[in-house]
Amino acid sequence: MAPETSLDTIWHVPDDWWNLIAPLLGPEKAPGTPGRPAVPFRRIFDGIRYVLHTGCQWRAIPRTEFAPKSTVWGRFQQWVDADAFQQAWARGLNDSDWELGIDWKWQALDGVRTKAPLGGEATGPRPVDRAKSGTQRSVLRDGRGAPRSGIVAGVNAPDKPLALEPLDSIPGERPARVIHRWHHRSVDAGDNYEEVIAGVLERDSLLHLRPPASTPLEVPAGKEHPGRRWVVERTHSWHHRIRRLLVRWEKKLDHYDAMIDLASVLIIWRIICSVST
Repeated sequence: MAPETSLDTIWHVPDDWWNLIAPLLGPEKAPGTPGRPAVPFRRIFDGIRYVLHTGCQWRAIPRTEFAPKSTVWGRFQQWVDADAFQQAWARGLNDSDWELGIDWKWQALDGVRTKAPLGGEATGPRPVDRAKSGTQRSVLRDGRGAPRSGIVAGVNAPDKPLALEPLDSIPGERPARVIHRWHHRSVDAGDNYEEVIAGVLERDSLLHLRPPASTPLEVPAGKEHPGRRWVVERTHSWHHRIRRLLVRWEKKLDHYDAMIDLASVLIIWRIICSVST
C-alpha cells in the first residue's frame, strides 16, 4: 500500500495559482474579433498541466475535459514564444519569497541525466547505454528544495561549464551577504575543478565541496551539522515524478525549458502549501 502524501495530485490549477499566472497569458480574444468564443485559457492551461504530469502525447489530451489537441498545442507554442512560463517561474519565486522567505543560507547545485529518445537541441549521445540520445539538467535549489534556476545541455557535455551558469541565471535579486548571514553553496564532487571553485568564491559564497570518492572521509562522532545535499536530490525526485521531465520528448529546447519552468512553479506552490498548512 502506497504511503499517503500530504497533498493530492493537482489536475486543475487552483485559484490562487491561476491568479498568479493568468496576467502573463494575455487576452483570450481581442475585443471585436468575429467568430466563435475562444476556449477559456484556464481549460487550455489545465490541458498543458495534464501533458506535463502524465507525460502523454498531445493527441491524448481528453478533449471533453480540457480542449482539442490543436488548441492546447497552439496556445502552448504562443506562450512559449512570449516567455510566459519563465515569467511564471519568476513570479512563483517572488511569491515564495513573500510567503515564506527564500532560504538563501543553504543552497545546493547538482545535475541529473535523462533519456531523450527523439534527440533535438541540447541533447547528445549518452556515455553509457549504447550512446543513446540523452539530456542533462543542472539545477540550483534553496534550503527548502525550491528550484531557483537551471540549465539544460547535452548529456555528453562536460560538467565544468554547467556548474556556474545556474548561479548567474537566478531570477530576482540576491540579498546582500552580511557577516551573520553567510550564503553556503554545496557542489557535487564531479564539479571539483579549479575554475568552478574560483567561480563560486567570486560570487561571494561559502563553498562546500565533497572530495573525490576515493578520498576517505572521517566523520566525527559528535557531528553537529546535518547533511545538506539530500535536499537537491529530493528536488530531482520531485521533477521526475512529473513524467514529462522523466523522459524528454521535446525536440526544441525552448519547449523543454517551458516544461521545466512549469514543473518548477508547481513544486514551489506545493512547498508553500505544505509549509502553510
